[in-house]
Amino acid sequence: MIDIGIMTVVMDIKTINPKDRELLAILSENAREQTAAIARRLGLSRTTVQAKIERLEREGIIEGYGVKLSAAYESGMVKAHVLITIAPKTLARVTAELHGISAVRTLHSVSGSFDLIAVVAAASIAELDHLIDRIGEIEGVERTLSSIILSTRIRR
Repeated sequence: MIDIGIMTVVMDIKTINPKDRELLAILSENAREQTAAIARRLGLSRTTVQAKIERLEREGIIEGYGVKLSAAYESGMVKAHVLITIAPKTLARVTAELHGISAVRTLHSVSGSFDLIAVVAAASIAELDHLIDRIGEIEGVERTLSSIILSTRIRR
């Protein structure tokens, strides 16, 4: 949702056309791709692609750009899914604590017997062990269950 003065615009996946989705997929692969190269891939003019990017940024579909780490670098990391059960009414506090741990790559709220799934990355098994202990010590965390990621079969 974007506030524009007195008008509020709500954007969702249904308001994005197929070319916009293609553009987002290309930018997800390489946000530094030159506009002219993107235009060729999409069969559009450079100015049309630039206008689409600016609109997607303005409408809040694109919030920013970041670094995508190489597969070679990522393969040197030990990654795991940490399933977390939390005490009632502690979601905000636990989320804030986990946000402060840079090794927590993503955090998902989920349905089922666990409340959260954190995807974490560490330089070694020992560091991962310490990280999991640190997560378990957060006030409000009742239980964790970890699964080490052996390999990534699909990466987008």
